[in-house]
Amino acid sequence: MAKEKKEGKVKKFFGEFKKFITRGNVLDMSVGVIVGGAFTGIVNGLSNFILKPIINWLLAMILGTNGLEGVITMLSPAYALDETGAILVDEAGKQVIDLANSIYIDWGSFISAIINFLLIAFVLFSIVKTFNRIAEESEKMRSDPEWNKKKAVAKIRMEKGVSKKEALVIWQAQCEEEKAKKAEEERIAKEKAEEEKRLAEEKAMANTRLLEEIRDLLKQK
Repeated sequence: MAKEKKEGKVKKFFGEFKKFITRGNVLDMSVGVIVGGAFTGIVNGLSNFILKPIINWLLAMILGTNGLEGVITMLSPAYALDETGAILVDEAGKQVIDLANSIYIDWGSFISAIINFLLIAFVLFSIVKTFNRIAEESEKMRSDPEWNKKKAVAKIRMEKGVSKKEALVIWQAQCEEEKAKKAEEERIAKEKAEEEKRLAEEKAMANTRLLEEIRDLLKQK
């Protein structure tokens, strides 16, 4: 008995798990994560291999630095040493700074992060705007009588296997029938409302007459 109960719980657990992983929102979320990862790679590639080289080139022309890589503020420099412990000097006679052991503000990395953020925000804005426009056009199309007519005719052709002309005749007959049915429903509803109004008026008049009779009886006494 306990074994059957345990097997039932296990079966129920896996059944709920299957229901969970096959839900539409979970699948959509999985697709979104995968597409988001691929999209991040595209944005990083655009930033690192196209925009940053252009910015580096412009900064090198304007400031004479190595671009974003050279845009730093040194707080506590550490100098590279040779085998003898002496400070290394480059060809220009400047002491070589060991960035790995130095403390500095990396403005270039900060600017790169801003570029990535702006790129992601712009592309996401474009995607959302495109989907919103598609949704608006789809909604506008659904509300278009001509589109509804074409859709209904196509459905009749597919279900009944008739020509377009015959499907159009059937659709027109269905429209007339639906129109007549709607008019009949409106007529019945109107008659019902009028009947309810008449009964309410008769009831009110009956109550009024009853009150008048009671009043007359009280006067006679």
